[in-house]
Amino acid sequence: MSQTRKKNPSDGETKLQTSFVNKFLKGSKLRSSESESRKESNDLNTTDFQPGDGTQKTATVDTAKPLALEMDLGSRLEKNEQFLQKLGTKAVDRRLDLNNCRLTTADVREMVALLPFVPDLEELDVSWNDFVGGTLHLITQQMHHVSKLKILRLGSCRLTTDDVRALGEALKAIPELEELNLSWNNKVGGNLPLILQEFQEGSKIQTLELVDCALTSEDGAFVGQLLPVLQNLEVLDLSINRNIGRSLHSIAQGLKSTSNLKVLKLHSCGLSQKSVKLLDAAFGHLNELRKLDLSCNKELGGGFEDSAAQLATLEHLEVLDLHQCSLTAGDVVSLTEASIHLPALEIFNLSWNKCVGGNLNLLLETLKLSTSLQVLRLSSCSLVTEDVALLASVIQTGHLAKLRKLDLSYNDSICDTGWAVFCQNMWLLKELTELDISLRPSAFRDCGQWFRHLLCAVTKLPEITEIGMKRWILPASQEEELECFGQDHRSSVHFDRGGFQ
Repeated sequence: MSQTRKKNPSDGETKLQTSFVNKFLKGSKLRSSESESRKESNDLNTTDFQPGDGTQKTATVDTAKPLALEMDLGSRLEKNEQFLQKLGTKAVDRRLDLNNCRLTTADVREMVALLPFVPDLEELDVSWNDFVGGTLHLITQQMHHVSKLKILRLGSCRLTTDDVRALGEALKAIPELEELNLSWNNKVGGNLPLILQEFQEGSKIQTLELVDCALTSEDGAFVGQLLPVLQNLEVLDLSINRNIGRSLHSIAQGLKSTSNLKVLKLHSCGLSQKSVKLLDAAFGHLNELRKLDLSCNKELGGGFEDSAAQLATLEHLEVLDLHQCSLTAGDVVSLTEASIHLPALEIFNLSWNKCVGGNLNLLLETLKLSTSLQVLRLSSCSLVTEDVALLASVIQTGHLAKLRKLDLSYNDSICDTGWAVFCQNMWLLKELTELDISLRPSAFRDCGQWFRHLLCAVTKLPEITEIGMKRWILPASQEEELECFGQDHRSSVHFDRGGFQ
């Protein structure tokens, strides 16, 4: 076949479209492509024969079509570029982030017009835009243009039931999808199978976030049945779905098949003591788990007393969040026994568990042997003077050397003597960046002489930047000391003393 054959209109359209799209994705202005446009026009007139009167007319028509197409494309691309500029977003070839841009229905239509020009798009984020709700079908109808999409975020978009149904039908057009976020859309609840039923074995989904979606127990059971299909799943967040606890048996069973899972979040999911036992049976299959969040499940207390054995097998676990779980002393003992087998543990949150108060000694082995610990949160744990004295002794013996953030706030029962002992030893935490010793909102107290020890310790902490001291009242002499401190080379340290009425 001759390589100089006459180009037909479809050939011209393909080449023009590729040229314009490439320039659009680079954020170029239309006028920067004028020279190439003229070259396209000239190329379209090239043929491998000398035209007669009849063929000249055909050539003119063939040339006019691409020129008209070029003008149309140019006009549309300029409008698209203006649309992105209006939203303060740059045109990129793989990522379109319109998160919290206050999109209107008209904006959604303009965004949809972009999709045919971004065939290499891999990330689309339209979260926190209320007007996406009710118009999602406009987007899903164009999904076939962005078949390489890997990340789709639709959090807090007020999706309707029709939107949910349309999304489910569209997912098969984006087989490369790795992340799906539908959080804060309550119409997802009761309709989850309509969305996820298209996920088949071999699905590439790695992240599935369904926070506060009003999921039903039936939805939870469906998730449990779906999990064995999601062999690549690494992040599962079902937080703030209070009915999930009722179907945890199915979910826990499904988790046994997700050996690649790295993050599991079940914050505020109505978990109970029985739930802990079910999860513990699954932990033995989650060898790659890095983050476990079971916080704000107030019926969970007592569940770890006899069910923490498999937790100790999570040797890669870096984050364990159990704040506000009504833990018992027995739970703390079991967790301590498990935690000494978690060498990677970096963040441990036991805040708002009152049983810790007066019983910090139960955590002694954890405090001594968790050599990777960087964040320790014990806010509102009813700690007493003996607890902070124990903590000071642990620090004094060289433990907690990697600690960067320490939260001891809302523990109003610690007397001045306790704070003095603690402040005299905190200078040994050389990597500490944040310390919070704020009082609870209803409490106001005068600082004792320990404040001087605190200032002295801060001068020896090279990394410290933030100290929370809300509602502590400084007498005039200490105010003067703090002012002098702020004028020296450590003035970058921020003392947060808010909370006064």
